Amino acid sequence: MKLPEDKTLTFPTSYKEILKRIDAIDPLKYRASRNYIDGAVSYLSPYISRGVISTKFIFDEILKKGHHPQQAEKFIQELAWRDYWQQVWIAKGEAINQDIKHTQVPVSNTEVPKAILKAATGINAIDSAIQEFYKTGYLHNHLRMYIAAISCNMGRSHWKTPAKWMYYHLLDADWASNALSWQWVAGANANKKYIANQENINTYCFTNQKDTFLDIPYEAFSDMAVPEVLKQTSPFVLKTPLPNKGPIKIAQHLPSCIYTMYNLDPLWKEDISANRILLLEPSCFDKYPVSQKTLDFILDLAHQNIPNIQIYVGEFSSLQQQYGLTNLFFKEHPLNKHYKGTQDPRDWMFDVKGYFPSFFGYWKKCKKQITY
Repeated sequence: MKLPEDKTLTFPTSYKEILKRIDAIDPLKYRASRNYIDGAVSYLSPYISRGVISTKFIFDEILKKGHHPQQAEKFIQELAWRDYWQQVWIAKGEAINQDIKHTQVPVSNTEVPKAILKAATGINAIDSAIQEFYKTGYLHNHLRMYIAAISCNMGRSHWKTPAKWMYYHLLDADWASNALSWQWVAGANANKKYIANQENINTYCFTNQKDTFLDIPYEAFSDMAVPEVLKQTSPFVLKTPLPNKGPIKIAQHLPSCIYTMYNLDPLWKEDISANRILLLEPSCFDKYPVSQKTLDFILDLAHQNIPNIQIYVGEFSSLQQQYGLTNLFFKEHPLNKHYKGTQDPRDWMFDVKGYFPSFFGYWKKCKKQITY
């Protein structure tokens, strides 16, 4: 999918517009250009993360359009990464909040470089990307990797706090994908760290910058001291601006479908009469805060696409007790383990479950289920 001529990146919340984005996917252009910041990426990640659409739904739509799996394999593989991170979260649970495979070294702080927060690293492509990130809630995957590498591998910040900063501002905030990707860059979830020099950034971001702290050959990174611009770090408080708690109306003779920020699927149980409740649990948002922009996006998706949905701000147990709910439905998710009721499975691209130490071990199993 290409951006409009004015290059303004927006994320519409109507289901019809989201389906148009799926229809616009060109797997061949994606394969050729995805690493470039103007590449033909799908801009679907916010809708996948919010559970409006699933990776399986996109996969099926691609095949229906007649794209051969071999030609679309790179795009399918990138979708599979999202399922893979979720499978790791399911299998490892709270362990993904710590260094999952290796201890990140060296680490000099557990904060974030101020230069990252203020978009003042001196790397033009990075600074302009962070400024746009604050406006749009979106970052190209290559830019996410660059920012993580600068924070962790050049600035020596432990991955978790910068990862929470990025998650806070992302419309596609998915803790598994975000945290485990940061760990991958920092070497805590991979056998080596990810690094990129100025030449690499210039290539994929179409800049021509010289004489930055990254304008060095790759072999020089092993002896690199923390650049002066990254030495100042900052603690910060992230808080989700949840709406005020108010009463909701419950029809006691109907079942209740519980939606969350990770499940806003408008097709889920659309054929039954039910109380439809978007549950915003303060305990969850205290642990994994999101910004006003992200919260507004969540609320807009819910109100646009799920008729008569009501918002409940409070814990699941409080909702259940306050309204005497007994016939409850919800979708499986690692953050829903304390829910009571009937749990529906999520839609997965492949019937491959459990923990795999590497994505490619997981992908090898998945490929066997594709008919080429």
